Amino acid sequence: MSPPEPPPSGARTTAAARAPRADAKRNREKLIAAARDAFTATDDTVALESVARDAGVGIGTLYRHFPTREALVEAVYATEIDDVAATAPALLAELPPEAALRAWMKRYAAFVATKRGMITTLRAGWESGSMATPVTRERVNGAIALILAEGARTGTLRADVTAQDVSAMLLGVFLSTTASGEQERTGALLELVVDALRPHPDRPRAGQ
Repeated sequence: MSPPEPPPSGARTTAAARAPRADAKRNREKLIAAARDAFTATDDTVALESVARDAGVGIGTLYRHFPTREALVEAVYATEIDDVAATAPALLAELPPEAALRAWMKRYAAFVATKRGMITTLRAGWESGSMATPVTRERVNGAIALILAEGARTGTLRADVTAQDVSAMLLGVFLSTTASGEQERTGALLELVVDALRPHPDRPRAGQ
């Protein structure tokens, strides 16, 4: 029986090229996840060696993906806001609007906590122009508007409020709990926001 013929050289080259790219993508994702956790727990002055260690890679791998601390901070921020925006339609596909709103606000609160740990570096980068100014508010309001529209359609959320109204309430919650050092109250205050957005027979409907 003849031994099997080796694959064409082109196939070997393609497979070999594909594997490192997949490994690099996984390493980048692990680094961003480890940095997000570290920045949320402390702030973005944490030693990058510890970020690499928590991601299970060497410091050289970290610097290949993110040559500077600012590049890592920017990548974490971009990944977080992408996830916040994508979470709204994903939640609505699985949950009724009120439950989706509650779950989305919890995810948004986690984003705010991460951003708080990076805010000094982010502001410096935005002001200097070394980081692109994000369209955070528009994307957050877009996610809220999507949930509100579905809630209005099903009659489970008020139709007479805007995404800007809700984001203003959320900003108030996050600013007040941060200023008072009572972040543990965030969940209870977000539940009050949900309650305020439920329809009530005495409230006029949109257009009335």
